[in-house]
Amino acid sequence: MILRIDPQSAEPIFEQIAFQVKATVARGQVEAGYKLPSVRELARELSINPNTVVRAYDVLEKDGVIVRRKGAGCFTTGRGSELAAPRKREQLRELLQRAATEAFHLGFTPDDIRTALDRALERLQFRGDETRGEEKQENNS
Repeated sequence: MILRIDPQSAEPIFEQIAFQVKATVARGQVEAGYKLPSVRELARELSINPNTVVRAYDVLEKDGVIVRRKGAGCFTTGRGSELAAPRKREQLRELLQRAATEAFHLGFTPDDIRTALDRALERLQFRGDETRGEEKQENNS
């Protein structure tokens, strides 16, 4: 897994790391059980403070993307967030509202935004029916 950071970005480095790990998992580029680099290894590789890596790994663990095994390291879980469905749905709404607002201010039309979202979804590799089953249940309610 190759991670790149942009020190000039307004997005904090720990968030850049967490997002890139999430994106790699979502695209199916790593399987469940993939061992992430140690905190020291990743900090050395990216030339950043180890505390920044710890913070990124904390976010990933909280979101259910990785699991820490004492003495063994951090491993991908292969599943998404374990937040309750209503909270996940609210986070999705907030995320998409923010993206749509930013895209609008960049001058994109609603059709441009829909097309970009469709393309982004096509690049992801959805596995299993767990998430889709949850969506179906909520939509049938």
